[in-house]
Order: sequence, then structure tokens, then C-alpha cells
Amino acid sequence: HGARTLLLLLTALATALACQHLRPRDAIWDSIQLLRDMAPTPAQPCHHHQVTFRFLDTLLTNSHPQQAGVTALRMLQHLFAIFSSSSIPQQWDTQLRHQLLNNLHHYIHHLEQCLPANELLFQRQGPRNLLLATNTYFADIQGFLRTHNHSTCAWDRVLLQAGACLRRVATLIK
Repeated sequence: HGARTLLLLLTALATALACQHLRPRDAIWDSIQLLRDMAPTPAQPCHHHQVTFRFLDTLLTNSHPQQAGVTALRMLQHLFAIFSSSSIPQQWDTQLRHQLLNNLHHYIHHLEQCLPANELLFQRQGPRNLLLATNTYFADIQGFLRTHNHSTCAWDRVLLQAGACLRRVATLIK
């Protein structure tokens, strides 16, 4: 029993140390700045693109810390997938985009270390609508890009949503 207890304590200590390196404010604001800098302002106004993304703010009021962490992780993974797309506008700064992807990947990696090894258990125990709402929100974003043929204006709207998502991630991680 003593070895098992020691192993559990060491695992908890390693997880706590990994989580101490998470600085949501710094990482999130750096990534938001990269979003602003990597894409030039569209030459024409984009008022004709109606945005219908509905993020459920109930996702931010989750009382279970592990479920909040899982939700933040899923959001970061979706953002990484969106900005890894080959259909991004050619006029975007490639170096800044890669820096953003590196930031997201780094943050995802550290957040995964903070979550318990039985993350799937927490997903199944938590409200099913949290995962569904997150997936639906990002499916709407992907659908919006497809509907507007991945136009520069559509990507401009997605950039605004991505900034809002990153601010929500910071709230979840707090």
C-alpha cells in the first residue's frame, strides 16, 4: 500500500508541476495578438457575411474543474484544426500563423498533462451537452467557411470568433 500511495503522490506532484506552467493570460493574449497580426484587414467591408455562431455561455459556468479543463482542451483542439487548414487566405502571414499553431499545440500539450489520465471518464460523467455544444459550435464555424467558399471575409469573421474562443478558454482555465 505504501508504494501505491507514493506512486499516486508522485503522479499528483508531476501533474501539479505541469499545471503550474500554464499561464492562460500570457499564452491566450499572445495568441490573440497573433490572430490580429497574421491577417491583414480585408480591403472591402465584410458586412454581407451574416454570422450565426452561438456559443453557449453555460459552458463557462461549469462547476467541475476537470470538465472545464476538458472543454478548454476541446476548444483549443478545434481551433488548431481550423487554423491548420490548407484553405486559409494566401495573404496571411505564414510565419505568424505557424507561431499561432505552435502556441496552440504547446498549450494543448500542457493542458493534456494537467487533466487526469481518465479524461474520458470525466467526459462520460459530465453533462453530455457540454461536448455536444462545443462540437456543434465549431461545426457551425466550419460550415460557415464552406458556405462562403473560404473567402477572406469569411475568414475575417472566423478570426473574430477565434479571439472570443481564446478568451473563453482563459475563463475556463481560471
